[in-house]
Amino acid sequence: MKPLQELTKQNIWKLTPYSCARDEFKGRAASVFLDANENPYNANFNRYPDPLQEELKARLAEVKGVPAGRIFLGNGSDEAIDLVYRIFCEPRQDNVVAIAPTYGMYGVCADINDIEYRPVELNADFSLDADRLLAAVDAHTKVIWICSPNNPTGNALDRKAIERVLTEFQGIVVVDEAYSDFNDARPFRLDLDRFPNLIVLNTFSKLWASAAIRLGMAFASEEIIALFNKVKYPYNINALTQQQAMKMLADLQQVQYWRATLLREREQLLPAIAELPICKAVYPTDANFFLARMTDADSIYHYLIDRGIVVRNRSRVQLCGNCLRITIGTPQENNALLGALRQYRS
Repeated sequence: MKPLQELTKQNIWKLTPYSCARDEFKGRAASVFLDANENPYNANFNRYPDPLQEELKARLAEVKGVPAGRIFLGNGSDEAIDLVYRIFCEPRQDNVVAIAPTYGMYGVCADINDIEYRPVELNADFSLDADRLLAAVDAHTKVIWICSPNNPTGNALDRKAIERVLTEFQGIVVVDEAYSDFNDARPFRLDLDRFPNLIVLNTFSKLWASAAIRLGMAFASEEIIALFNKVKYPYNINALTQQQAMKMLADLQQVQYWRATLLREREQLLPAIAELPICKAVYPTDANFFLARMTDADSIYHYLIDRGIVVRNRSRVQLCGNCLRITIGTPQENNALLGALRQYRS
């Protein structure tokens, strides 16, 4: 890995972050708060939240097996994605490389930040070709984006191929593990000591059934997390989100029950879809969704919409012609989907 200072935009490296009122009295006891121009009334909602979410990070450290100082919390994973560009990539000068197809926000954030985005197609079976990915790198490549399990394909990418990219690329590698909680592979967040250029993303939106609270996680070295905290907005995670996340983390048994239920439903639903005459292929998945190649994805998609069933039409995405991406739902939702598809007539 190149020195972190060399990878970081110089204006960010030299940046003096905004110091909020709560930072200044940190570690001291206080009962009267007259420092932040808050309204003293409407208790529980009138005070600014903890800007560094220390209580929540301490609990996450226990659950995720990563020290609190290596955790960044964002307004969804999308905030962390955007910060990667803002911290490391010079507009109209640097570029990033990503697998394709993959999560669309990597490309959207590249466009927003005026950074060249270089997609590299996966193999026909959606596996990762490390040689082709690394061949797209040049002297101005700052970041490589890898989503595993990947979206929209659902498959976990070969670990050795990812490790090769981490070892040979001298810039930042982001491994997005939003769906990793649905398989049993070792998460990359546990290997931060091996790969100083690694940033791992995770989220409360999937396994934790908390998409509405918009809470994303990034795991990285303390030096990289310090850069994230320097650039983020002071109070980026509101108090209600922090409280709800703590509530979810207190009920791990319920979350594991959801996981077991979804995996069981996935095991039953995939072969049932594959048996349909209108289905050409169901691709292996390690996530809480799967990709199915259909005879006429556009027609089937609109047919389902008319019956109040919403799936994702990925037909216009690279390598995904005539494909629908289908999330694993409750048993009742999955039965409704199957019943509708069995009645479909072209």
